[in-house]
Amino acid sequence: MAEYRIDELAQVAGTTVRNIRAYQDRGLLPPPRLAGRVGYYDDSHLARLRLIGKLLGRGYTFAVIKDLLAAWEQGRDVSEVLGMEKVLTDPWSDEIPGYVTREELIGSFGGVAETEIPGAIERAVELGLLEPAGDRFKVPSPRLLHVGAELVAAGVPLPAVLDIAEEIRRDCEMIAGRFVQLVRTHVFDLLNPELDDADISERAAVVRRMRPLVQMAVEPFIARAMETQIQHALGDQLEQVLEHLRGLTTGTAPRSP
Repeated sequence: MAEYRIDELAQVAGTTVRNIRAYQDRGLLPPPRLAGRVGYYDDSHLARLRLIGKLLGRGYTFAVIKDLLAAWEQGRDVSEVLGMEKVLTDPWSDEIPGYVTREELIGSFGGVAETEIPGAIERAVELGLLEPAGDRFKVPSPRLLHVGAELVAAGVPLPAVLDIAEEIRRDCEMIAGRFVQLVRTHVFDLLNPELDDADISERAAVVRRMRPLVQMAVEPFIARAMETQIQHALGDQLEQVLEHLRGLTTGTAPRSP
């Protein structure tokens, strides 16, 4: 088994000597083997340092990390806990975020008055459609940005597009809340309150199954609702088109002015 002095361990683990000493002070890292005044660390220290760094990167507090490490020392499978955390925090979309400059953003929404742009950008940031990133903007969902640009190109005013985005977001939050409450009431609340590794795996599996189920449930309702709404709202225009076509076949169609 390899041995390291503290500076060597810090270099191999990708951390600092100061961090290693801080972890020891917090009880997260066992003390080294002493040979005279020199402390020697081994591969078990290295493995633990890497795990600590991974947990810190995921946002765990030192208190939670200490509990996880204690469970690890007792033979518990920490990967089950990390697996549950991954299921809960992984994005629910495979969409890759993009980046745009202010000029590119303005170009995508051609025809929008210059005076509208600052307020529109501010509101888009509030809605989470844009995130400031230095001299650019991060776009969490390029698809949504594309939809907005297409609606503006079709003649819908940009403020109206942002209004509907806010309303749809609110509606989706309500739908998501209903699904989560359904599973929480009928699954999570009935599981063993004394968590063990098997219970954690079971909860993670339930959340994984929710992902495709939510999409499978929502998409058909949206499709049917759009069919109904389109027919109801634009049925009179369809009737005018049919009347025009019938006129063409009989030679009585009204002429354009």
